[in-house]
Amino acid sequence: MAADQLRMQTFIERARPRLKQLYGKSQAAILLNEIVSLLEDHSAQGSRVSTERWSEQDVILICYGDSVQQQGSSPLRALGDFARKYLAQAVSAVHVLPFFPYSSDDGFSVIDYRMVNPELGDWDDIQRLGQDFDLMMDLVINHVSRESLWFIDFINNRPPACYYFIEMDPEVDLSEVVRPRKSAVLTPVHTHRGLKHVWSTFSEDQIDVNFANPAVLLEYVKVLLLYLGMGARLVRLDAVAFLWKKLGTSCINLPQTHQVVKLLRDLFDAVAPEAILLTETNLPHNENLSYFGNSDEAHMVYQFSLAPLLLHALHKGTGVHLTEWASSRCEAPKGCTYLNFTASHDGIGLRPVEGILPEAEIAELVESMHSFGGFVSMRSRPDGSESPYEINIALFDAFKGTDRGPDRWQVARLMCSQTVMMALKGIPAVYIHSLTATANDLAGVERSGRLRSINRRKWDRDELDGLLADPETAQKRVFDELRRLLVIRRGQSAFHPVAEQQVLSLGDAFFGLWRRSLDGRQQILAVSNLTDNPQSLPLALSELQKASKWVDLISGEELALGTGELTLAPYQSVWLTPR
Repeated sequence: MAADQLRMQTFIERARPRLKQLYGKSQAAILLNEIVSLLEDHSAQGSRVSTERWSEQDVILICYGDSVQQQGSSPLRALGDFARKYLAQAVSAVHVLPFFPYSSDDGFSVIDYRMVNPELGDWDDIQRLGQDFDLMMDLVINHVSRESLWFIDFINNRPPACYYFIEMDPEVDLSEVVRPRKSAVLTPVHTHRGLKHVWSTFSEDQIDVNFANPAVLLEYVKVLLLYLGMGARLVRLDAVAFLWKKLGTSCINLPQTHQVVKLLRDLFDAVAPEAILLTETNLPHNENLSYFGNSDEAHMVYQFSLAPLLLHALHKGTGVHLTEWASSRCEAPKGCTYLNFTASHDGIGLRPVEGILPEAEIAELVESMHSFGGFVSMRSRPDGSESPYEINIALFDAFKGTDRGPDRWQVARLMCSQTVMMALKGIPAVYIHSLTATANDLAGVERSGRLRSINRRKWDRDELDGLLADPETAQKRVFDELRRLLVIRRGQSAFHPVAEQQVLSLGDAFFGLWRRSLDGRQQILAVSNLTDNPQSLPLALSELQKASKWVDLISGEELALGTGELTLAPYQSVWLTPR
């Protein structure tokens, strides 16, 4: 049996019980036939098959389609030109955040999943970018814009889309529903059938779709196959934890939601075995990790706890919580890995450190970020109270100082955070505004009225080029050094996304780990000083004594370690490997 036929047969065997569990036996049989027909049509178009899903070469750039703008060019073309000029050797993939027509939330209220926003460019611009970089695309799977044709059909009572949404009596008790926002669960909408209330988890402009309707699943399968056909190497399932609703539950992380994700994973295995399915679940750590399933769900999940823990470690000058978390909670199941990041288009989530950081230290961190020009977004709890959901601040300004206030170590502290992130097991993802040392965009917040705009500046290409050419600017220093480190990292087999990792207990001032390549031929000792003082590290580690000379991959210096001490400057990192 040919490989593609075998994959399709495997898909059928896996998908049938999932669909039966979700929709019942009769509906499942019909739906399975329709999905298989779609997959066969997609396979007939041909697909790229690689020998390896990921490697140490993988580094992702996170950006919006208009993060870089240039007069006389579409934003997507300008972004591609910028990435090709500056980042061709440093990153392997570009995550262009939702580039579709939208009505709010900077792209996450999608009007049309199949179109490129003409203000950004067109599909040719996307595919041109894909000629030089792997592409990550967003499947905004939980909700659509109220301006979408589906929702307009709901308002006008036109099938089939009039059945794609969740109507609810406003008197129904929804107090158990977990809330990521302070807005109401239900949004009133005037329709041809009168006033209706529809489920809207995130905002009144983001109307949740009803996955209990099998036609909705089929629509998203079609969209997913379109993205794969347009060159998506990675697909990010946005806000997927809220996908399925059932009264009397929290309506988050439900078993049906996991079955849908597993079904999409089965689809990837059938028609795009080289592609990566990524879940975006900004939740407490163990809930986030549940989306690995038994190595049968997401290939990769965001390492959401890393950003707040690393910020806390560098803010307090202690890695005690970071080390404990990394030592005990970070092992991915076989065939899976993490996407490691310290900043993105969203804020720095605080739910992922619930139960890891003491509440008093979270509150102290929030206060310091306020003093550095940041904000905090709140969420509603089931009891009606509010709690911090995320810190909204540009990462560069988040490192202005410590719990003692601003100091002169801003650039060094930022660089330390990125070096730690790059060394951890998984695939590193770098936000464009971390690369460019972008400061808080308070004018953007004032223009939009949204706190998240603080970290979503749109760079003018000429201005940015000028800053990157001036050795006196923080942008030049940060950009050049981060780019240099990324190039170095991509050449180390010990930094393969699933290579062995051992977290070390080196004292509160340090964060350190061993990485060993899959073939055992390379090992790297990665150590960072988390404080603003020089720190000496005893080198009584047996592994260090097995080789007489070591080289620091970051500085290029050769070190004879033996039994002495290694002194690291404030926020210095080393990647030591035997010569």
